[in-house]
Amino acid sequence: MSDELLNFIKFWNYEAKKTADLLRSLPADRYDFRPDAQARSLGELAWHLAEVDAYTTWGIEQGAFQIGSRPPGIERPRSIEALAPGYEQIHAQAVERVRKLTAGDLDRKLRHFTGDEASIRELLWGAVLFHLIHHRGQLSILTRLAGGTVPSIYGPNREQMTALRSRAQA
Repeated sequence: MSDELLNFIKFWNYEAKKTADLLRSLPADRYDFRPDAQARSLGELAWHLAEVDAYTTWGIEQGAFQIGSRPPGIERPRSIEALAPGYEQIHAQAVERVRKLTAGDLDRKLRHFTGDEASIRELLWGAVLFHLIHHRGQLSILTRLAGGTVPSIYGPNREQMTALRSRAQA
């Protein structure tokens, strides 16, 4: 496997762990919480993080993105408790798809769901990794709005910062 693919998987797995931590922190009784009637619910947005991994790597593996083509195991769990384990399973399957790629595959172009053409490299970094981080940020805000506590992602969360300041002043 190429160094670029190894590095991608390393960063992706790091972000996936942070994502699973967030999924474990979701308020258990707030699966259907939504800030407005048109928004995704907490559970729907949480599962979209698994869909990002699954659909993009499935399309890459199939050599085409087709509306209606569903990767295996992508059915959305209906409880908060099932989201993190489900995400971890989907992520592991997606990583195995990426492990099959070679350095030569990275420049191969595919037409994405949007109709735009992109290289597999662009799809991995943009449609998978950066897309995951984008929606995880949305989910963090939604978690707070639903009354939950967001875990540390790239640094201390609000509660951890308050505790650090208290200890520093003591």
